Amino acid sequence: MEDIMPVLLIGVLAAAILLYVLLDGFDLGVGILYLSEHDPADRDTMMLSVAPVWDGNETWLVAGSVVLLAGFPAAYAVILPAFYLPLILMLLALIFRGVAFEFRFKSNRSRVVWDIAFAGGSLVAAFCQGLVLGGYIGGTADGEVSFEWLSPFAIFCGVAVVIGYTLLGACWLIMKAEGALEARMRRLAPRLLLISLAALAIVSLWTPLHSQRIAERWFSWPNIVLLAPVPLMTALAALWLWRTARTGTYAPFLAAALIFALGTVGLCVSLWPYVVPFRVTIWDSAAPMLSLWFSLIGVVLFLPAVLAYTAWSYWVFRGKVRADAGAYH
Repeated sequence: MEDIMPVLLIGVLAAAILLYVLLDGFDLGVGILYLSEHDPADRDTMMLSVAPVWDGNETWLVAGSVVLLAGFPAAYAVILPAFYLPLILMLLALIFRGVAFEFRFKSNRSRVVWDIAFAGGSLVAAFCQGLVLGGYIGGTADGEVSFEWLSPFAIFCGVAVVIGYTLLGACWLIMKAEGALEARMRRLAPRLLLISLAALAIVSLWTPLHSQRIAERWFSWPNIVLLAPVPLMTALAALWLWRTARTGTYAPFLAAALIFALGTVGLCVSLWPYVVPFRVTIWDSAAPMLSLWFSLIGVVLFLPAVLAYTAWSYWVFRGKVRADAGAYH
């Protein structure tokens, strides 16, 4: 049981991170796309499409942080100081973005300020998340406050996350928008897919070049055969998105979500069993058994409620957004 408990909790942590990336990723992507739209009605539609769910999406960021702190305090103590600056910038961006939801529809003269806060906050938050990801994969988490995470690899990961979130946002708007905005997103999604796949390929090739251990994990025999389904399924998901972007309603978003999920699987495969890459394993950083039981009981009690609330909120606000009515239909 002492070996299984940390694995169960790290699975919960990985699931919480993936849910955050998918759910908050698309509404950050909508905010990034907001920069390219100038029609006030289309901007209203874009904000209305995420307004009912954006704050619930960020629940998973909190959930992941709590599981990391409670279940793996040694890893938390190493990771957090190493990425203080990008994490603080991310949180500030999310705060400004959240305030924009409340003030934009109630202001006239200062509306441009809240437009900038919404779009800029989305862009900065997404980029900072990529910086943290790149620094984490690059092994710069060492428990010290530094700028080691500000590397070419981390910066490119920041750009890649921005591109990926923009793809998620476009696929979300295919589901939620109508008319000219929907048509533009359908034309844009295949282009974003190609750019996202190029960025994913560069990161996937750069990562093993950056780490000999990861290269051995993916390209040694028989791993190269056993792990081949991950890139193959990613290619199939990309093909699914490409074929449905012009006609599908839900399929493009599901395909984009599958690409992100497979990317998460690939990351987990690359780093297993380390929670701090190549420094601290899951079992080395795990809390005492009593704390692990307490955390797991909390997950069992509260996770179903959060999942149910999330599913209910998306069901209630399903359908297309009509900006002129300020509601769903």
